Amino acid sequence: MLERLNTARTWIRACTDLSVSLLALAVVLQVLFGATVPFFPVDVVGSVVDVTAQLGSEGLVGLVAVYVLVHLLTTD
Repeated sequence: MLERLNTARTWIRACTDLSVSLLALAVVLQVLFGATVPFFPVDVVGSVVDVTAQLGSEGLVGLVAVYVLVHLLTTD
């Protein structure tokens, strides 16, 4: 049972790492080429700014949410 949980954790971490890498790539491409990147039809930078603004407007709850996300992404 523990081996299956470790396998699932490894897959989840790999998917998360891939997602964060794709998000970073999308941000860089949108900064370089503007909002009209053909294979990223959404406004990635605008979405990131909106999420950041929402977390900032929530005060302490937003800070706790950011801390939890950072902790989950940086722990092994």
